[in-house]
Amino acid sequence: MEHFIVSARKYRPQNFEDVVGQQAITNTLENAIKNNHLAQALLFTGPRGVGKTSCARILAKRINQESSENTDEDFAFNIFELDAASNNSVDDIRSLTDQVRIPPQTGKYKVYIIDEVHMLSQAAFNAFLKTLEEPPAHAIFILATTEKHKIIPTILSRCQIFDFKRIGVLDAKNYLKTICERENITAEDDALHIIAQKADGAMRDALSIFDRVVSFSGNNLTREAVTQNLNVLDYEVYFNMTDLLLENKIPEVLMAYNDVLSKGFEGQHFISGLASHFRDLLVAKDNATISLLEVGDTIKKKYLEQAVKASMPFLLPAIDKANDCDLKYKSSKNQRLLVELCLMQLASISFDGEKKKI
Repeated sequence: MEHFIVSARKYRPQNFEDVVGQQAITNTLENAIKNNHLAQALLFTGPRGVGKTSCARILAKRINQESSENTDEDFAFNIFELDAASNNSVDDIRSLTDQVRIPPQTGKYKVYIIDEVHMLSQAAFNAFLKTLEEPPAHAIFILATTEKHKIIPTILSRCQIFDFKRIGVLDAKNYLKTICERENITAEDDALHIIAQKADGAMRDALSIFDRVVSFSGNNLTREAVTQNLNVLDYEVYFNMTDLLLENKIPEVLMAYNDVLSKGFEGQHFISGLASHFRDLLVAKDNATISLLEVGDTIKKKYLEQAVKASMPFLLPAIDKANDCDLKYKSSKNQRLLVELCLMQLASISFDGEKKKI
């Protein structure tokens, strides 16, 4: 049996061009290396899974390659990685500072990557201060953290700070599309979009979800398979529910909600999704805001069609009522009744009593 390598490792970026969604940072680092304008202490901060450690490794390799005639060498012996989560004592930092004084055997720089640096103890931070302020000419420190606020100001003031941002849904989807082409996997645009949305800005999460879905459905990713495997409500549920609400069909609305519950979904998951659906319909009503609609092309057409049917006098109170229900859900004693009451009120927004009597 062939050894399986998870996509997050297999497709880890090997150069700055491969890093997804961090162009501003990669361009800055690239220019700093070319112009010999790189600080000796850098801090990479941002959410998990957005490329901080990958960029640190690429930078560590590039620094020595730039000053060497042999650009193929990876200078692995010049790069030291320390996980501050498990090496957070004063003794660990002291042994590091002792090691820093020794110049590299080959290449120009020794690069120290300290991951999860916020986990260092107060005493360890203090032991690290002097070395960070006046490092030897051959040493460069790259610190990485998800929690910048936990790092003491005296450390922050000694570093050049790079704030990594969450990966956009479109960037994540396009990268997944590239992987599908390399792996000979056929995937629906909407299926990749759902994976990218579920990852919530973390590329590593997107790749982990992608692996899981491929294991489930093989080399053909459909929207139905993805929603089933990830246990997310399909767009169709919200489109059908909105049609029923617009037609004031209260009995059918209650039956449709019962069907959602019978599939094992929580009421809060449903009502927060419905509020988001109304918001998407609202942005689909105006050409200026259509770009805010983060969905695949097929689903976008459906949103544009339903946005014509859903009027502003319906959508604004509908968003407000659904959001209010979401906020009250946790504290409610009868959660099912709360959601059903909200749905009945939603179905009554566009209900014209006088017309019904005639």
